[in-house]
Amino acid sequence: METLAAVSLLRTHLPELKVRVVNVVDLMRLEPATEHPHGMSDAEFDALFTVDRPVIFAYHGYPWLIHRLTYRRHGHDNFHVRGYKEEGTTTTPFDMVMLNDLDRFHLVMDVIDRVPGLSSTAGHVRQLMMDKRIECRAYTRDQGEDMPEITGWSWPS
Repeated sequence: METLAAVSLLRTHLPELKVRVVNVVDLMRLEPATEHPHGMSDAEFDALFTVDRPVIFAYHGYPWLIHRLTYRRHGHDNFHVRGYKEEGTTTTPFDMVMLNDLDRFHLVMDVIDRVPGLSSTAGHVRQLMMDKRIECRAYTRDQGEDMPEITGWSWPS
């Protein structure tokens, strides 16, 4: 859900940016076909992930696993994986996501930091995302629950 929420924010604040979302359900698809029966050929992998564009990979597990599954792929150096860092304590669901830098706002900041040219033109959007993280964290600390705009978010179609 955080990936889709990040895409929605990008569409709102940076509508000229082209974004592709790839939902990886079977991690073994990331492996080459020569290594696993579910694996993709290099051509299939390159068509989905490209060889010359930044890839922000949001994963609910440990980031090293994605790097290990893709290390021999073209464009691997363009992969930036966000995942579980074992940060935090008992708190709200969104606060845990924020503590692990997997929240929608952090994902948008990753895009701004990694897409060539955006860091110099979209600084105001990056600052807005930082401010929203602070606002969400303060709300959680004050109210003991996540903000309604977070818990009630749905795809705006």
